[in-house]
Amino acid sequence: MSSTKNTLMVAFRQMLKRFGPRGWWPGETPFEVMVGAILTQNTNWGNVERAIANLKREGVLDPKAILSLHTSTLQRLIRPAGYFRVKAKRLRHFLEYFVENYGGCDRRMAKCDLPRLREELLSVNGIGPETADSILLYALKKPVFVIDAYTKRILSRHGLSAEDDTYDDLQELFMDRLPPDVPIYNEYHALIVETGKDYCRTKPRCDECPLNGWNW
Repeated sequence: MSSTKNTLMVAFRQMLKRFGPRGWWPGETPFEVMVGAILTQNTNWGNVERAIANLKREGVLDPKAILSLHTSTLQRLIRPAGYFRVKAKRLRHFLEYFVENYGGCDRRMAKCDLPRLREELLSVNGIGPETADSILLYALKKPVFVIDAYTKRILSRHGLSAEDDTYDDLQELFMDRLPPDVPIYNEYHALIVETGKDYCRTKPRCDECPLNGWNW
């Protein structure tokens, strides 16, 4: 266990040395982070930023304000994020849950314990593990490690995961070996995203990658 933990921290330090602190997730408020976590499904962050900018410009970046919008209006505003019809439905499902259970107040939501919140979020139509955990970690400051496609690719290419490993398997790998520390989980995932985006692509740039030579 200790050697595995040390290996994970070696990777963390190598990426941090290359990129520096990422300050992720970009968002002025926890609610903005929640909206971003839903809109970023199957798209890049630049597209999400444009969609959120539309909501801000219309003065509706608020749970109840978004719920009051006509479906066609919401679709138009979030169109830059892609899959706007599906995402409008998913956003509404989340907001209905958020308002009904917590009055649209992130501080009230954050007072609940992690297992309960995760179970609730996963029961919302359109919210999967990655989106739920992004909301928990980045918006509500709960110690849960986010697994994404970059994480799976990096671990697989370094021989640290099997093809049939599930989301929960990979999450357990990190959470069983790292302290339940929100800043570390936050920074680690952000660094993985940076490494995956710039180096561990479909066609990898291994020679220049900060994790070149890193193995279990």
